[in-house]
Amino acid sequence: MFESLTDKLSNVFSKITSRGVLNETDINEAMREIRIALLEADVSLPVAKDFISHVKEKACGEKLIRSIQPGQLVVKIVHDELVKLLEAENDQLNTNVVPPMVILMAGLQGSGKTTSAAKLAYKLGKKQKVLLASLDVYRPAAQEQLQQLCKQINGSCLPIVPHEKPLEITRRALNDAKKGGFDILILDTAGRLHIDDTLMEELKSVKELAKPAEILLVSDALIGQDACQVAKEFNEKLGITGIILTRADGSSRAGAALSMKAITGVPIKFLGTGEKIDEIEEFHADRIASRILGQGDVVSLVEKAIETTDRQEADKLAHKMMKGKFDLEDLLSQLRQIQKLGSLGNIMGMIPGLSKFKNQIADAGIGDNLIKKQEAIILSMTKTERKNPDIIKASRKKRIAAGSGVEVHDVNKLLKQYQQMASMMKQIGKGGGLANLSSMMKNTPLEKFSKGFGSKFPF
Repeated sequence: MFESLTDKLSNVFSKITSRGVLNETDINEAMREIRIALLEADVSLPVAKDFISHVKEKACGEKLIRSIQPGQLVVKIVHDELVKLLEAENDQLNTNVVPPMVILMAGLQGSGKTTSAAKLAYKLGKKQKVLLASLDVYRPAAQEQLQQLCKQINGSCLPIVPHEKPLEITRRALNDAKKGGFDILILDTAGRLHIDDTLMEELKSVKELAKPAEILLVSDALIGQDACQVAKEFNEKLGITGIILTRADGSSRAGAALSMKAITGVPIKFLGTGEKIDEIEEFHADRIASRILGQGDVVSLVEKAIETTDRQEADKLAHKMMKGKFDLEDLLSQLRQIQKLGSLGNIMGMIPGLSKFKNQIADAGIGDNLIKKQEAIILSMTKTERKNPDIIKASRKKRIAAGSGVEVHDVNKLLKQYQQMASMMKQIGKGGGLANLSSMMKNTPLEKFSKGFGSKFPF
């Protein structure tokens, strides 16, 4: 998300931060480039103009002229203005209601409402009891789709009753939610055009009956500036309380996120960051601003790691590490933990200083496909081979390569990577701990790789 905007802003900031003194001409040129970058990222013209106006007003002040590092101060001003543009007081779900709290999902056809409803249920269901109900009686198999998604998340879904109308389903869902002691009821409505008066009236009737605490508009980031107009019209007709921006990971422009709150006054509350059922995250203005400026988002990364880490597996690995043991089963476990964090592109975008190197890392063949390839190689081995990698010689390597659809040199690369990690684990197990590990890493390819990224490299 925001790759194009991040790259362009990084180029602008690299010019101004390399100068010891900035004059008004330098500031004007930087503002012009930032404005172009915003417009190319699908940020609406009025929002871009206001943003530049506010930044320029502060950037041309006496404080900047006297600053020791004027370029860094401009970056801070841009960051602070981005936060102001994106933040809202009511950017969290309104949970201060008598259960069951009702969440009404609305949006255009094909915006990802049903999937987002299931994702939201999965996220909220970790701490609360959630019931899902589909009111979409128009799209073929829409209700069945929600049933299938509920099975994926082991969630609760309102049973389907043929030929029921949306209002009848709503009434039954409310009764079942109360009787079942559910904390949250998510109503997934049919997709509609904002100009379809009949369906909009139906949605208003559902709203009057259900009295939702939250009305969330599900909007596709890929439709660009149209998303702002859609949000504006839905808000005028329905009174939405928040926005879920889907496919945020698939749009390098995604400027709608910067415009929607400013134009509609409605906060973005969640971002859909991938196709997997757990790839949804809360929207935090300060974190998104940092990502846009290439400063990473360590807090979200740590939260994701804590959320996805198998505590039992982590303790098991830690115990083996203390004994200096590490086999290919352990490496497989680590690869799977990385995959749970999401795509490597998203992970790198959250690590300070690393987002600018995403293209170089991708060109080097380090990406999601590499992890899947390594996983396939390990899965092509027997359990004995995973426990005792030393027995994997030429004939076994050929069999493993054929079984995983790779070349023998790919198997060799994986084994070399494993051997380096196993050696480090042995050093830890001998009692030297990180001190031994640090000295051992000197002049290794990993150290050289790290130095290539400068002092900000996070590893």
